[in-house]
Amino acid sequence: MTHTPFLSDQLLARIHDRAADYDRENAFFADDLAELREVGYLRALVPTDLGGLGLSLTELAREQSRLAAAAPATALGINMHLVWTGVAKTLHDRGDSSLDFVLTEAAAGEIFAFAISEPGNDLVLFGSTTDARPLADGSVAFTGTKVFTSLSPVWTRLGLFGLDSTSADAPKLVHGFVTRDSPGITVIEDWDTIGMRASQSNTTRLDGAVVAADRVVRRLDPGPSADPLIFAIFANFEILIAAVYAGIGARALELAVSSVQGRTSARTGLTKDKDPNMRWKIAEAAIRLDALQPQIDALAGDVDGLVDRGDLWFRALVGVKSRATRTARFVVEQAVAVAGGAAFSNSSEIGRLYRDVLAGGFHPSSEDSAHSTVATALLGPE
Repeated sequence: MTHTPFLSDQLLARIHDRAADYDRENAFFADDLAELREVGYLRALVPTDLGGLGLSLTELAREQSRLAAAAPATALGINMHLVWTGVAKTLHDRGDSSLDFVLTEAAAGEIFAFAISEPGNDLVLFGSTTDARPLADGSVAFTGTKVFTSLSPVWTRLGLFGLDSTSADAPKLVHGFVTRDSPGITVIEDWDTIGMRASQSNTTRLDGAVVAADRVVRRLDPGPSADPLIFAIFANFEILIAAVYAGIGARALELAVSSVQGRTSARTGLTKDKDPNMRWKIAEAAIRLDALQPQIDALAGDVDGLVDRGDLWFRALVGVKSRATRTARFVVEQAVAVAGGAAFSNSSEIGRLYRDVLAGGFHPSSEDSAHSTVATALLGPE
């Protein structure tokens, strides 16, 4: 597939140059965000007739890989906003206007974030420990704790969900969007991790935070759902997460190649790129990495093309996320192995990629969940 880059090489170079400082200082990628915003990247997926740039998911996934190669934490952080615009676009393309306000508000400059993950909740979208209490005017008050809330310093719109256990039709999972100025929202600045530090994915506490009636977008039964919103979240999240980790792998491979070209063996007198062990490691990393992009392109292309894969969608989506994060980790590990002791330095970019790539295992779907999904598709329910 031919891809015309949207983000310029010059912009990506500046973003790359800032990444190490953000990581060292555990600081949010504020300057990166300002530049990405200036070029319209936050409205990339918004259709042109709604004020956006009209990129496809396929095009955007390619850009996210390029951004991740420059600065993984920046790509992961901005991913969450892009996922919400992707969800809204996926619904819009299928005739569902329920999240069109996400598109128009993103075009107007609002920044969207996710408040889905909860401590100890391995049901992810199929259940919630957050209380969603309906109010008389149709609004809903949310009380609970959300973790891994990327873009914590800057989001203006927070997509969240919780469990209504009191209404006549309870239990229902309630999805909606709250504005940052709503009372009852506290951002806990607790993001002190070994990797993906610039994403600043802090904990968010909700204490009766109210979602307005016109921003309550779904009331769904707990458990797996055929609702288009759930498909749209899974599709955009898994594909764009896969794209980020594919980009990390691509950068690690570049660094592995350059590391062996610049070193000479004291034992043989040859440069390390002539060492058969080094060549095998790099080749194996490249072979595995080469399989990722066609899969990401194919899935994103089917979302763009309104292809109906039926029940096979979820197997494919969790599969590409799992494969991308595992492959990226393998490639980074090979880069560490061929770079040698230099990669253990805190100033090493390969070392930083090694820390960043570990986050892949924490994004939904987990390895256990992904394997359960695929096993169910092949063998039926347990």
